[in-house]
Amino acid sequence: MDLFIKLSQFLLSLSLLIVLHELGHFIPAKLFKTRVEKFYLFFDVKYSLIKKKIGETEYGIGWLPLGGYVKISGMIDESMDKEQMALPPQPWEFRSKPAWQRLIIMLGGVTVNFILAFIIYIGMAFAYGDTYIANEDLKDGLLVENKTMQKVGFKTGDHIVSVDGEKIVKFDNDLTMKVIMAKEVIIKRGATEQTINMPNDFVDQLSKVEKKSLLDIRMPFVVGPISEGSKNTALMPKDIIVSVNGQTTKYYDQAKTVFENNKNKTVTALILRDEKEIKLPIQINSEGKLGIGIGRLGMESLEKLGYYKVSKQEFGLLESIPVGITRGKDQLVGYGKQLKMIFNPETKAYKQVGGFKAIFDIFPKTWSWEMFWTITALLSIMLGVMNLLPIPALDGGHVMFLLYEIISGKKPSDKFLENAQLVGFVLLITLLLFANGNDVYKAIVGK
Repeated sequence: MDLFIKLSQFLLSLSLLIVLHELGHFIPAKLFKTRVEKFYLFFDVKYSLIKKKIGETEYGIGWLPLGGYVKISGMIDESMDKEQMALPPQPWEFRSKPAWQRLIIMLGGVTVNFILAFIIYIGMAFAYGDTYIANEDLKDGLLVENKTMQKVGFKTGDHIVSVDGEKIVKFDNDLTMKVIMAKEVIIKRGATEQTINMPNDFVDQLSKVEKKSLLDIRMPFVVGPISEGSKNTALMPKDIIVSVNGQTTKYYDQAKTVFENNKNKTVTALILRDEKEIKLPIQINSEGKLGIGIGRLGMESLEKLGYYKVSKQEFGLLESIPVGITRGKDQLVGYGKQLKMIFNPETKAYKQVGGFKAIFDIFPKTWSWEMFWTITALLSIMLGVMNLLPIPALDGGHVMFLLYEIISGKKPSDKFLENAQLVGFVLLITLLLFANGNDVYKAIVGK
């Protein structure tokens, strides 16, 4: 069932992005009276799952979910239709249209991708508002269990003051990505501030350790499922361990340290259960553990217990517009920084480039519209940026040649464009194999 939910979200998001991207090409092509021969979701290699011809255009769904396409008459594209290009140009063909019209047609797809992302962010601001913990309310700092984070200098209890000169106002999902891409992070440890210089290959280092969150809020020690064979059957799920042998354990990491210091011992724990405190003897095994799963509390419960103040900001429709635009701009800039890291050999970030499995893994196992739209908006930005890369066979490659034509007044020959398309296609296949090969490698080695 979990797999079905993830797959459903993945295919729905991918289909939505592909159809709207191709509509971005289709609509201006039709407005400029350019014939569109095919409009396909997914690729119809050899055969189609569904197809129907309406007017001059065949609409269909292919069987290979690696993208989609519109086939525009008189255009040198991935179809490499040399027979059509050998015939005299016709008024309805792409090659017969003025360069400015061809440029609008080619920019249509990425334009729709960016507009879609901004619309989603505006809609999410209106529907969900903004829920976060103010940075100043993290009185006892953050939880840092990731070994790579610890290696570069972070410790549990640190309070992040700024990242690359940007003052951190709130703790949210964006903070982790900011730290990953940072060059300099200023933290407050106790009463003093310290500067942590992030290594160039930090992303590569992260891939070589266990998959733990980089930064998280400090949580109480919450009892989860009781493991079979555990000697602590008196504990119940959702119990909170607030002290051990009289020593306060407000947070999970504090309780964990106490347990590790009392291996093979029976200790007295003060338990908070249903808002009442009770004392129970608990047994710690030779590994410093209790033989139980670890539970988590939601933000509302943490706020009720007095751990954090959760800030909730709601926006009206008009207020949502600048909020969504700012959010989209930040994501666009952030993705640009990620690409810069990937193309910088010193960071070794290229090793973490993923393919379709990496995208599939982003989606949660439970259906959440909020997460679905968050991921879809990000993927829309990624699709737009990637398609703008000046690689022949991508929209950006066509745009590059069209800009050359507009500026110089000289149109590249069909032969040159055919060869460029072939080179671009080979390059894209290579990148596709590399990205998906990384997925396979990680699956084999378990990283």
